[in-house]
Amino acid sequence: MEFSTDERTELLKKELIDFMYAHVYPAEAAYQEELEHLENPYAWSESPILQKLRAEARRRGLWNLFLPGEEGAGLTNVQYAPLAEITGRSRILAPAALNCSAPDTGNMELLAEFGTKEQKDKWLTPLLEGRIRSAFAMTEPAVASSDATNIETSIVRDGDDYVINGRKWFITGAMNPNAKIFIVMGKTDPTGERHRQQSQILVPRDTPGVEVKRAMKIFGYEDHYNGGHAEIVFTDVRVPIENIIGGEGDGFAIAQARLGPGRIHHCMRAIGMAERAIKMMCERADERVAFGKPLSEQGVIRDWIAESRVRVEQLRLMVLKTAWLMDTVGNKGAHTEIQAIKIATPSTVEWILDKAIQVHGAGGLSQDFFLASAFAYARTIRFADGPDEVHKNALARNELKRQRARRNA
Repeated sequence: MEFSTDERTELLKKELIDFMYAHVYPAEAAYQEELEHLENPYAWSESPILQKLRAEARRRGLWNLFLPGEEGAGLTNVQYAPLAEITGRSRILAPAALNCSAPDTGNMELLAEFGTKEQKDKWLTPLLEGRIRSAFAMTEPAVASSDATNIETSIVRDGDDYVINGRKWFITGAMNPNAKIFIVMGKTDPTGERHRQQSQILVPRDTPGVEVKRAMKIFGYEDHYNGGHAEIVFTDVRVPIENIIGGEGDGFAIAQARLGPGRIHHCMRAIGMAERAIKMMCERADERVAFGKPLSEQGVIRDWIAESRVRVEQLRLMVLKTAWLMDTVGNKGAHTEIQAIKIATPSTVEWILDKAIQVHGAGGLSQDFFLASAFAYARTIRFADGPDEVHKNALARNELKRQRARRNA
């Protein structure tokens, strides 16, 4: 494994860091205020500030960096990792400015890999151009959605159409009115083999029977910056058979293919959040005096700072190794490592954010710093793309199998 970055990545890093300091960080406060005064605060893609940033990002060649191949920037996972980390330092603004924000990234990857030419022309092209947004509707309130085979939404063939009925929630991005297309996962064959019952289908937002009911708050946060997390009801929603992605029964496999890159992208950005938290913790510790000396001279604070540095470096190495394996042996070959970083990263970043909040005192709990919302986000991604316990169970099962094979050999 090569630890140095190649020339192209170094050039992109330099360009991105300059973009962050010259444009993104100075715009953060104004962007949050602007969203609060929009007629619809979830319509973040309509923000004039964001539109200016996007134009500048495109001018600098910082657009669609996440997507490999000709349709995107053509970067490998190893090349994208340090860039995604940098954007994570401003999670509410930088990923969106580069058209690299979830859930659109995963949906674009899905359409690029599994979509037909017609589906790509109609939905992938405007997503790549940043003209529309999207959502991925899988999680349901009535079942344990950590097991995706539990989903109950029905997708029934009726002549040249499919008819969809079901209820979804925590559908990220769907509160944004510019989320014009939903990728919906449901069952086309409830009696089939367990992992072949599910299908995925494209449902335009304006289809009759689609009702976006409400936003789901996260620890009280509305999360406008992601387009919210919606509860959606589908009642006799009718779409043409051409809207199926792949084929009937392919939904579970497509979901697994989509979630692998999504998981590592979450981890890459979360490391950037942790780096910003460490920077803020050190600055605050040097500035504040308690009991006659700066906080930075208090032993417990130094312990937190040292532990934070060690832990974030460990995470970065794990993520880079996983990215390298995804590039060299494929997502399936890197499955164990993807699970490992998905387990380790959110909880570790959560720990670092917790200590940064503690150093900031009551201010760390407020909206005046990025720490509280980042903490809520870090806790959230212990559920997103699969909860910790599911990944630990699968990782332990594979480890037991591997160790048994060694003993037998």
